[in-house]
Amino acid sequence: MKKFVFVILFVFSVISVSNAQSNAVGLRLGGGIGGGAEASFQLGISEANRIEFGLGLDVYQSANAFHASAVYQWVFDLSELEAGFNWYTGVGGGLLSYSSKFGSATYVGVLGIIGIEYNFEFPLQLSIDYRPGFYFGGGDFDPFRGGAAIGVRFRF
Repeated sequence: MKKFVFVILFVFSVISVSNAQSNAVGLRLGGGIGGGAEASFQLGISEANRIEFGLGLDVYQSANAFHASAVYQWVFDLSELEAGFNWYTGVGGGLLSYSSKFGSATYVGVLGIIGIEYNFEFPLQLSIDYRPGFYFGGGDFDPFRGGAAIGVRFRF
């Protein structure tokens, strides 16, 4: 619990010192081990770059999992489709901790992401993306994890 509080305080500290105007906070649904929910925060670095932080819970068969991620993203304009569209890609890292009746383990992973988003004229962003990950650790855990997710975020 102390780690969770520390991460939340760190994220809000980063928000308060950020000068970027393209921040967003919301949910990313699906895309986990067995589908789950993730609190998502996008910290804008420039118009074309950002870092997305995520904290989430997943359920996979009889296991419960907690994950944290940080992914650096490059954002590309797709306004030729319609104003407000972007596509993005990126790389980052993650931490995955799961427990089941057979035991528990923690893994470190390398993540990628590719997706498309739409920014409405009011401060709402919708996205769909695919984020594969490869996790390192022992045990009988399948190291490749990933999936598609839908994001709903408030921009500020």
